[in-house]
Amino acid sequence: MSAETPTATATPTPTPTSSAVYQPADASGPAQNVPVPVLPEVAKTETKEGLEAFTRYWYSALSYAYETGDAAVLESISDSACASCKKVKQEVTDWHTRGRWLEGGRITVDAVDSNFVMSQPSTYQAIAQVQQEAIAYHLSDGSVKGRVAALPTTPDIVVAAYVGQGWKAQTVEHMVK
Repeated sequence: MSAETPTATATPTPTPTSSAVYQPADASGPAQNVPVPVLPEVAKTETKEGLEAFTRYWYSALSYAYETGDAAVLESISDSACASCKKVKQEVTDWHTRGRWLEGGRITVDAVDSNFVMSQPSTYQAIAQVQQEAIAYHLSDGSVKGRVAALPTTPDIVVAAYVGQGWKAQTVEHMVK
C-alpha cells in the first residue's frame, strides 16, 4: 500500500499595490504621484507605427515634465541639438525650483500621422495634432505669478531620427504660429 504524500502548493506572492494616487497640481501644491510615461514596444521599431508611437510618447514625456518639473525622460529621447526641446526643458525645470510649480499644462495628442518618407538617413517626419491645458505659474506661497491660456488643437511637426535602437526627437515645432 503506498502512502500518499501531500504535494506542496505554491503560495502566490502578493503583488505590491501602490497606494499612491495621482493628484494633479492645484493652488495648494504641485502634482503628486504623476505616472511616469512608459515607452510602448512598437515605439522601439524603425517603422511608421514606431515613429507614430514614439511621437505620442514624446508628448507624454513633455506633459510629465510640465506636471513634475522632471525633464529626464524628455531629455533622454530628445537630440541634444533640438533647440525647441532644450527651450521647453529649461522653462519647465526652471519654474519647478524654489518651491514653485505649474498647475495644468497637460498635453493631449489627438492624432499622429506620418508618410514615413526618409528625409535624411534614418530621419522621418510626423504631424501631431496636440492640445495643451491652461497653465498657472504658482509661486512658493501658492499665489499665481501668471497664466497661459489653453492651446486649441494645434498641428506640430516632429522630426525624429532612428539612432541605434531607438528614436530621438530632432525638432518639434508648431506648424501654425
